[in-house]
Amino acid sequence: MAHQALIDGRGELTQAELETVAAQLADKLDRPHVICLHGGLGAGKSTFARAFLRAKGVTDDIPSPTFNLMQVYEGAGPKGSDIWHVDAYRLADPSEAEALGLLDAFDTALCLIEWPENLGNQLPPRCLHLHLALTDNDDLRRVALTQEAA
Repeated sequence: MAHQALIDGRGELTQAELETVAAQLADKLDRPHVICLHGGLGAGKSTFARAFLRAKGVTDDIPSPTFNLMQVYEGAGPKGSDIWHVDAYRLADPSEAEALGLLDAFDTALCLIEWPENLGNQLPPRCLHLHLALTDNDDLRRVALTQEAA
């Protein structure tokens, strides 16, 4: 997968390197896309999302959408599309994604989804999946990037 080269085959990254990968990926995406951010608490999902959003030109405060479920950055995406930063941790049921308007956003926006497993089968095909995991070294995160086939 072409985007995996951003991780440089090492598999473990510092926070600064993770932020660099986020910026490089943000620079490469030129159309609406869904990026699923997998990992436990403290693995680096929000760090990646903030660096990605900064690389897309977002200068506002970038809060974690944990309590409001989503934050929409209008016009910050490819070709003036919106970027949705979603934290699905508190979704009680995958069907809530439709009520939030997220299913429509999958077709028109660039979406960063934390805790995507809580969306069940609501995710579209061809998502990028970034898997982050803690390591024995507090300064490193294990990182893998995959993409589903269409």
